[in-house]
Amino acid sequence: MRADRLVSLVLLLRQHGRLSAPTLARELEVSTRTVLRDIDALSAAGVPVYAERGRHGGFTLLPGFRTELTGLNHDEALALLVAGSRRGAQAFGLGSALASAMRKVVDALPEGQRATAAGAARRLLIDPETDLLARRRVTEELPDAMVAEVRRAVFAGHRLRIRYAAAGRDPEWRTVDPIGLVTVGGQGYLLAVRDGADRTYRLSRVVAAEELAEPARRPEGVDLDVAWQERSRRFRAGGDQVAVAVRVDPARREDLLGSAVAVLAEEAEEPDAEGRLLLEVTFQDPRHAEWALWQLAASAEVLAPQWLRDSLHDRAAAVAARYAVRPAQQRPSA
Repeated sequence: MRADRLVSLVLLLRQHGRLSAPTLARELEVSTRTVLRDIDALSAAGVPVYAERGRHGGFTLLPGFRTELTGLNHDEALALLVAGSRRGAQAFGLGSALASAMRKVVDALPEGQRATAAGAARRLLIDPETDLLARRRVTEELPDAMVAEVRRAVFAGHRLRIRYAAAGRDPEWRTVDPIGLVTVGGQGYLLAVRDGADRTYRLSRVVAAEELAEPARRPEGVDLDVAWQERSRRFRAGGDQVAVAVRVDPARREDLLGSAVAVLAEEAEEPDAEGRLLLEVTFQDPRHAEWALWQLAASAEVLAPQWLRDSLHDRAAAVAARYAVRPAQQRPSA
């Protein structure tokens, strides 16, 4: 809404002192022309905002100007509830609302605490995009209009029509009874009921959504955490997944867990007599299991199933035979 954007513009100028039109446009996620129109609207409403010319110029407020503009709207309040992870806000289409809400929170602080709070915030980094090995975590970009429609249906307790593209299939319309939204690793999911059966839909595969007027037919008092754990358990047990018992060098434990679908059991956090950890993990299918364990080489030993031990043994024997004979020295070409 434009009113919220005007409030955010004033708060940005209050907190930063002077900002150029392109910077304001980037912060507010609008065009530079829209920022200039908003500046004119603020001036017409009596807000003392003026332009400073020159290379380092921009827009600024009259020193000492202050107004009560810190009220949170509905989406901003929701954004603060998931502010423990900015990825959660992005997954539910609340990224812009989170940024706006945090500006209002900073502005509500006593003047002497603003600089201290801003400085402290710059020294905290939560859930970065990459880990120490530079492995990038992918956060899905979702259309705001679609996610907003899903959110409205979930919170209002209304039925929802979604055009969903299941893996390997063309998009199809279906009517569901939404239960709640879950974000895991930057990916958003809709938990719902369809024709009396539990369903989980990945938000990135929802092509379009439409909130319906009729009430959702869903159970009351659902514990989302319990519901998610149960659906995760059923997912891990389904399809062609393979359960593998493996002894692994503690130094390669994270590599094993990074390639596995799930951990079914871990006997102990301390290594055994040979310095290995015993785990039971699952992989998507036999080919995935063989590939993942082969990457760990001698750092892991498969205990079961026997067919996987045999397959890895045959592969290792073939590699050993290939390297058993020293190749003839080849002269470098002139």
